Amino acid sequence: MKNKYSLAQIFIYPIKSLGGIELKSWQVEMRGFKYDRRWMLVDENNKFISQRTCPSMSLLNVNLNDEGLKVYQINDERNSITIPYEPPDKYASKVEIWDDYVDAVHLSNNYDEWFSRALNYKCKLVQMNDKSVRLVDKKYSPGQSIVSFADAFPFLILGEASLNLLNNKLNQKTPVNRFRPNLVFAGGDAHDEDKWKTIRINQIRFSVVKPCSRCVITTIDQNTGEKSEEPLRTLSKYRKIGNKVMFGQNLIHDSGGVIETGQEITVEEWK
Repeated sequence: MKNKYSLAQIFIYPIKSLGGIELKSWQVEMRGFKYDRRWMLVDENNKFISQRTCPSMSLLNVNLNDEGLKVYQINDERNSITIPYEPPDKYASKVEIWDDYVDAVHLSNNYDEWFSRALNYKCKLVQMNDKSVRLVDKKYSPGQSIVSFADAFPFLILGEASLNLLNNKLNQKTPVNRFRPNLVFAGGDAHDEDKWKTIRINQIRFSVVKPCSRCVITTIDQNTGEKSEEPLRTLSKYRKIGNKVMFGQNLIHDSGGVIETGQEITVEEWK
């Protein structure tokens, strides 16, 4: 196949289920992108929360600055808080994310109070430090790949052509932020990513290991927090496998480095 592909967009989501940050270039580390989903909000039972149960999380945006993460309400940037990048030297306790129990550091009661007020949902802020190890499911990663607080894998990739095909079927276009990808690529045909087995970007090899099953978060307007039936209703008509709607592909990687938009994506193996 002679299609040419290039990296069009890079996104990270430092605090799980809060707003993402678009970058022109970024560092790939063992767990995925630097700072990607290294922070997470948990409930009183130390179980993760997301937009699935708290849609108002979509109304909190995150920026990177010299001091740390700046978190602010989407319509009121003055209502903000800054969280240092480095976790304090504290004892790590277990938090629950899907089927995993992961070591995480509880940061500060002050942060907990700010987020609880902003979301009207009682919660605590935790951070994954470098000592914490969360393995990728060995069914998809026979090695020792590790992951942050992402749902299951270090990276999610989506093709612009795939999104364009969906939007051509919708009355109102769905922006890419509904799907929370890390990597968006240009070139080729819709759902070419489904046909890839391994790809390379700037000498970093990525294995395409599992289609991404989509949930109710795709139906939440990331600017208002309001839910609708789309795009899941339309996707279910042509992207359903069993009882799951698949859109985009999950990746694991074999090394670190820096990647940037505009770089070529080389397909090394096809499925």
